[in-house]
Amino acid sequence: MPSWQSSFFTRFSRMGKPRAADADTDIAELRRQYTYLSDRFGAVPRDAVFEPASLGPVKGEWVRTDASAPRRLILYFHGGGYIAGSPETHRALVAKLAHAAEASAFTAAYRLAPEHPFPAAVRDGIDAYRQLLARGLAPQSIVLGGNGSGGGLAFAVLLAIRNAGLPMPAACVAMSPWADLSLSGWSVLQNARNDTAQSWDLLFVSARHYLKRANPSDPYASPVFASFKDFPPIMVHAGSMEMLRDDASRLGDRAADAGVPVSVEIYDGMQHCFQASPYVPEARVSLQRLGQFIRTRTPIIQADTPPAAAQG
Repeated sequence: MPSWQSSFFTRFSRMGKPRAADADTDIAELRRQYTYLSDRFGAVPRDAVFEPASLGPVKGEWVRTDASAPRRLILYFHGGGYIAGSPETHRALVAKLAHAAEASAFTAAYRLAPEHPFPAAVRDGIDAYRQLLARGLAPQSIVLGGNGSGGGLAFAVLLAIRNAGLPMPAACVAMSPWADLSLSGWSVLQNARNDTAQSWDLLFVSARHYLKRANPSDPYASPVFASFKDFPPIMVHAGSMEMLRDDASRLGDRAADAGVPVSVEIYDGMQHCFQASPYVPEARVSLQRLGQFIRTRTPIIQADTPPAAAQG
């Protein structure tokens, strides 16, 4: 049963649900709607430190907290429907996850549509991963992660890493991933009235801007249609009230089909990216669970090169 805090926050959030979008809604307005959603993420933890940086051609920022252990890294992809968002808009969420995982994070400022449509974001993701390996970070110390569209992108990048024959990272985690741009999950309809953050028209318009003429069932755009053979362990969390609930479940199905260790947790009464809420206890539980999973999968590896040398 969801906490009373979550029930109250859900009622309050309904008043701020994004307005309807259509083919005539300009990109600036769509981005304002996504920015309004990320404004709900609450305050940035006091111990968090942010440093602008680049991994080769991919800009972004390093995120560290007092709990960050050396040589444990989350390569993080922010949400925003592939058309909005930035490392800055997601600082609170990334810092909370990094603290729970006792890790540093690099939040990639991957290129956004419609200026840079699919597969630009996937290319940026694998380029950033290549740079981490080139700078001496062991793949077993790296975890891919993301929320919303960034959660789907994390799996798309993981697919690209495998198909390129690169060493696989230690694990992949996602919060409320958007992993099916064809919007074919039952929960897209079932939770249309329950979801206080997403709407069908906002998702559809965002997908069209990102895909242009690409097939929405392309596995690099919609990882629910990919084979997860040889993937590392996976943990995915989502809320029972969100339209993307089934995306999380179907990612778990693909992992199970491939014999990949997987944990999918659907939190009763929770909304899209509920982990970002500073008000609900379920958010803390989810982040603690994700953090424990990351720590377990990335034992600290001693090396001559300190992590700061890999950053820049």
